[in-house]
Amino acid sequence: MAQIDLQLQEIDVNSWEQKPINISAQIQSHGVLLVLEEPELKILQISSNTSTIFGISPENLLHQKLEDLLDPFQVDRLKTGLADDNLDFINPTKVWIRKKGDDYVVFDSIFHCNSDGLLILELEPAISQDNIPFLSFYHLARASINQLQSTSTLRDFCQIIVKEVRQVTGFDRVMLYKFDEDGHGSVIAEEKLESMEPYLGLHYPESDIPKVARKLFSSNWIRLIPDAHGQLAEILSADNPISQEPLDLTHSILRSASSCHLEYLHNMGVGASLTISLIKDQKLWGLIACHHQTPKYVSYELRKACEFLGRVIFSEISAREETEDYDYRMKLTYIQSVLIDYMSQEANFIDGLVKHEPNLLDLTSAQGAAVCLGDRCTVIGETPTEEELNFLMQWLKKHVDKEVFYTDSLPLIYSDAEKFKDMASGLLAIAVSERNYVLWFRPEVIQTVNWGGDPNRAFETKHSEGNLCLSPRKSFELWKQTVRLKSLPWKQVEIKAALELRKALINLILRQADELAQLAQDLERSNAELKKFAYVASHDLQEPLNQVANYVQLLEMRYEEQLDEDAKDFITFAVEGVSLMQTLIDDVLAYSKVDLKGIEFELTEVETALEQALSNLRGRVYETGAIITQDSLPTVMADSTQLMQLFQNLIGNAIKFRSEQPPKIHIGAQRLEDAWLFSVQDNGIGLEPQFAERIFVIFQRLHTRDEYQGTGMGLAICKKIIECHRGRIWVESELGQGATFYFTIPVGGREHERRNGRKTQNNLLSRGQ
Repeated sequence: MAQIDLQLQEIDVNSWEQKPINISAQIQSHGVLLVLEEPELKILQISSNTSTIFGISPENLLHQKLEDLLDPFQVDRLKTGLADDNLDFINPTKVWIRKKGDDYVVFDSIFHCNSDGLLILELEPAISQDNIPFLSFYHLARASINQLQSTSTLRDFCQIIVKEVRQVTGFDRVMLYKFDEDGHGSVIAEEKLESMEPYLGLHYPESDIPKVARKLFSSNWIRLIPDAHGQLAEILSADNPISQEPLDLTHSILRSASSCHLEYLHNMGVGASLTISLIKDQKLWGLIACHHQTPKYVSYELRKACEFLGRVIFSEISAREETEDYDYRMKLTYIQSVLIDYMSQEANFIDGLVKHEPNLLDLTSAQGAAVCLGDRCTVIGETPTEEELNFLMQWLKKHVDKEVFYTDSLPLIYSDAEKFKDMASGLLAIAVSERNYVLWFRPEVIQTVNWGGDPNRAFETKHSEGNLCLSPRKSFELWKQTVRLKSLPWKQVEIKAALELRKALINLILRQADELAQLAQDLERSNAELKKFAYVASHDLQEPLNQVANYVQLLEMRYEEQLDEDAKDFITFAVEGVSLMQTLIDDVLAYSKVDLKGIEFELTEVETALEQALSNLRGRVYETGAIITQDSLPTVMADSTQLMQLFQNLIGNAIKFRSEQPPKIHIGAQRLEDAWLFSVQDNGIGLEPQFAERIFVIFQRLHTRDEYQGTGMGLAICKKIIECHRGRIWVESELGQGATFYFTIPVGGREHERRNGRKTQNNLLSRGQ
């Protein structure tokens, strides 16, 4: 077995499969081929078997005119038909040719033009001298369609086709072969002699009918090989004298079969074959394959009758399939419209996809789904974990550049998916934007596939004339395969439904973007007025507050001896209230000044901003004995003043809310994919997780002013600074276990990093010196 694998590796299987078979210098010897030059119909090329069929040597006919072979009456009739420029009207035409003596032989003449524009005439012996009348076609099709009306399943439809074709042609076996999306195929209907081995239900690998052969079947819808062991006739000359190219026989009915295909037929015990193509939406849907154990010739008229029958009945199958698809498509369209209504009604459109019935799962008959916006995923049904989804998203961004991606075997192309094959062997994904996806999942469905022979041994090696070459397999015995890591396939109507949802999502997002843009303009105008008001109010309020403080203190100085202790306490409370009011006004003014507008970010050394913040806090650091350490800090695109204020507020908070131990504060930095993650960690009193968002709201405090001084503005200012930098800020903490504040600053422009490979310990005293 290993030796066979090594031998196959020595041969380029792909090039062998893709070898063109439409270019040929040979034909099947039961007919004659002539290449004609218009308008005189001069014979430029001819098959070498004319001596046997006409009793005239090919050399005597080459370069002669067609009327030298046929009488002028027949040639004129053919020229008249050719002048109509529609060869279907004259194919076939009965012609007769005189052999030696007075004997006439009747032929079916079939014309076609090849890709080089050459006129090719093929002559086949006519079994009967009369054409099959139209009524025969009509009655043949009508009888079959009447049977169709009493059937309901695709299998029954197909069985009628093979039964009727076998009855008309008399072949030993007639099969209907349907192609899968992966190129493999299976026999879905069969009518045969009882003594023959059944092929019904068997699958066959793509290599049995390679792409070049399928392309020919799409171009030439009916193909006869009356004798798989018959002799071949050479074409004289091999290259056309006008085009100087080998002859393209794509549309030829006499073209010789490839040696590989003939060997394949021999291995199957086939003496003759007739193949009819079934085309749907301009693609090869399947084949009607007729096999006979001995040579069998079928006239051109009968072949056309079979083609007509197959196309008429197949059109009924297509119509039934489209009806079934239409019903399902209408159901999905209804679900899509309901989802759009839900999305428009919800404040968060994602809730409209997952919180109602029907939901996102029903749109594609999936068992799990996820709406991933940025780094956050909202899931419904059975899905991979959040971490697995994040890795899958990264893989999609790297390997998929289309608006829709689908597979029923994700683990085969993304190895990590094998971990969650039970819920996501199948994936359907639509890209709403560069970083936003909607994903649907289907679980693994273990299947047993019956193959006509081992699909992994589609080729065998043999030695021919001293060379190693490939040949088709000889064994077609039942070979069972257990297929794993695959889900049920996604239907085209489901994929189209997903694409329609993508359009709806994009329209919804664009509409929301327009609304947000208008809201932003209104907010910008309102914020400008508020900032102006805050500045004027703070400036105007400072003056009367200063007067209140000054006069109260003057009152205390002048009438000190007349005031009792209560009066002095009242004066102290008044002065402290004025001081608190002034601090609050200063904080409100500072909050109003934090704004993205008018700020030009520049390369800022984070360590420099930190040093400035620590310098401002040196008194409090010294008084509390705080120990401050830091990682090596990078250079980022930011506003240096706001960055300094951010560190000052966070470190100041860590000192203020210290525990009984001296404060220990560490500033960390870590590079993420598209941002820097900073942290300020302390060993203070911490806070309960339920207050993790509340502390960033303006004027919100967790303690009374008697416990801790402050206005409740510091963290609100931090949040606004980070939002202006397009980042995030949050806290992780437990009561009594300290707190760690995290914030991100996106990477932008050219970034410089300072890495000195050490951690430095700083305190106010050393920095003050």
